[in-house]
Amino acid sequence: DYCGKAAGLVTGREVYPHRHDLFAKKFYHCLPCNAVVGCHEGTENPLGRLANPELRRAKMEAHAFFDPIWKSKSKKRGSAYAWLADQLGIAKTECHIGMFDVDMCNRVVEVCRNAGRRTPEQPEREAE
Repeated sequence: DYCGKAAGLVTGREVYPHRHDLFAKKFYHCLPCNAVVGCHEGTENPLGRLANPELRRAKMEAHAFFDPIWKSKSKKRGSAYAWLADQLGIAKTECHIGMFDVDMCNRVVEVCRNAGRRTPEQPEREAE
């Protein structure tokens, strides 16, 4: 996605040598641009798109704001993603933080910040 070079399949030992809990997991890693994406458990299928350090930070922030919405049990995960897709104006099938770019991750943060001012179940009030 960044430098045009092919990413290689590696283990967590190579990408995150300080994280022993990730040693056995698989990742795609592009050394020249330091882009990484993890794989679904037990497969070589990527969890999303390759992410350079800037995008990894943006995705972590998006998850930090979004995940509490469904992890708090106030919404089921699928319902939370449907709500987020609606807020972002995209199809639910396209609503996957792992596939977002930096701008979309920033939109997730803003939407979730605004949801903190009102619960996701509450409709936005129309201007009177």
